[in-house]
Amino acid sequence: MPAPSGFAYAVRGAEVRITHHGRHATTLRGAAAREFLAQVDAGDPQLLMARVTGSYRRGNERVAREHPRNRGR
Repeated sequence: MPAPSGFAYAVRGAEVRITHHGRHATTLRGAAAREFLAQVDAGDPQLLMARVTGSYRRGNERVAREHPRNRGR
């Protein structure tokens, strides 16, 4: 799986606005924003933003597992 890319963030006062390829993805406020800013320097910021926005997993894993070609795996 390729590494997440295209994410950016901007701090505006007490808010953190996360965009993906220039489009608004989410806004963090309060404790979530403070925790995000603390973690962004410690790890991979692209992966962290993908997890925060929900783009890390698409939710189709269960559907793919039940597809006829994948049932025997």
